[in-house]
Amino acid sequence: MNRTRTNDRSSGTGSRTGGPAFGAAAGSERGSRHGSPASSRSGGPIRSGGYGRRPAAVQGEFALPKTTTPALPAVEVFADLAMPSALSAALGAQGVAVPFAIQGATLPNSLAGRDVLGRGRTGSGKTLAFGLALLARTAGQRAEPRQPLALVLVPTRELAQQVTEALTPYARAVKLRLTTVVGGMSIGKQAGALRGGAEVVVATPGRLKDLVDRGECQLNQVAITVLDEADQMADMGFMPQVPALLDQVRPGGQRMLFSATLDRNVDLLVRRYLTDPVVHSVDPSAGAVTTMEHHVLHVHGSDKHRMTTEIAARDGRVMMFLDTKHAVDRLTQDLLNSGVRAAALHGGKSQPQRTRTLAQFKTGHVTVLVATNVAARGIHVENLDLVVNVDPPTDPKDYLHRGGRTARAGASGSVVTLVTPNQRRDMTRLMQAAGITPQTTQVGSGEEALNRITGAQAPSGIPVVITAPVVERAKRSAASRGRRRPASTARRVSVRQSASNAAA
Repeated sequence: MNRTRTNDRSSGTGSRTGGPAFGAAAGSERGSRHGSPASSRSGGPIRSGGYGRRPAAVQGEFALPKTTTPALPAVEVFADLAMPSALSAALGAQGVAVPFAIQGATLPNSLAGRDVLGRGRTGSGKTLAFGLALLARTAGQRAEPRQPLALVLVPTRELAQQVTEALTPYARAVKLRLTTVVGGMSIGKQAGALRGGAEVVVATPGRLKDLVDRGECQLNQVAITVLDEADQMADMGFMPQVPALLDQVRPGGQRMLFSATLDRNVDLLVRRYLTDPVVHSVDPSAGAVTTMEHHVLHVHGSDKHRMTTEIAARDGRVMMFLDTKHAVDRLTQDLLNSGVRAAALHGGKSQPQRTRTLAQFKTGHVTVLVATNVAARGIHVENLDLVVNVDPPTDPKDYLHRGGRTARAGASGSVVTLVTPNQRRDMTRLMQAAGITPQTTQVGSGEEALNRITGAQAPSGIPVVITAPVVERAKRSAASRGRRRPASTARRVSVRQSASNAAA
């Protein structure tokens, strides 16, 4: 039976086969953004070809724990799972009948209360894999103010938003209140939602810790805890907060850890917080998603910017990755000046800005999303068929998650990486570590090969300005017209008008 698009979107699903070889990087001596800078053969730092570079990370997988208690057998259809009828009906209403591999294997065990360690590539269905079990086991309970019953920890605001959107229709079906707690948004509103009572909280570690420290959230009633993309939490420096939060949840509760990659940084969490977990890994050694093409384009540094602009001017959307916020902003402005409808996405943007930019990209109001790795996880854009690494990633994990924005849900897509001469050796090593054999082509701007691979074409050269959609502006304008002035403001206006009349 074919899986429907609803299941793909709700579970963040993508292609069902393949993914970079997770263990292949185990012996790598590449650097880390938190470690020593990676070096070229000449001993100098790797250069980015003009857009910026960050150091790379020493990667390596830990030995997965062995399960003492045998796991329950996998199911082939959701109807075979012991879930509340309302939850099953919600799945049916969404047209979701057949689980993805990680869902079918882990849900029988997680619904039974077992701890779970699930590893699956980006788009393998992890969100519903933990979300359905969490909602099913929490259904029928009511949270007291400030005391949630279930917690999902994620590394980024975008992933928190995606998880929330994916689980909301199912949470409503079983009458559970779900709230999101992330930085960049009003902490007062989030505290208010917790005071009103929320059974399920999806949170980033930093903001949740702030609310706990303020006394606005207590975790001692949390019986089910999920860590989603725990390896990225480690990469982002959240590891001090994560154990501190986990130490506050109810002892003996259920814990589930899901991630596309499992680095040695996650080993501590697994050993400390998971008890006899069911371990499931989806295709860990396959080299690539079968519907995804990988291209390495050898380019000259002096021609790279022009080529990037031509690719951005293609018909259709494209997501472009660079290493630094400054480089993203600079390229975005250059593209706008060239007539390309581009927008920037990085950690320096406020959450409302990031949300608006993503919405504009999804609707096609913006055709080029220029981003740092903040967009490499937790963002699902349907029918995106091209991802371009303007700055090459520095480890297989970054390549995996950047490329995972395309070729989702069985669709086809291409990942193109622009590589200057001094980056070729490191890119070859990265691809070998990832288990990927890319198509390598020497290209230049304006060449037929560039058009054939990416759809590149000359930009219009007429500068454009990206504005908020008309509907959005109209709503804000109407809201402004309907907003009443505070009494104090009205008095000040009255005084100014009186003074003006007297002067006249």
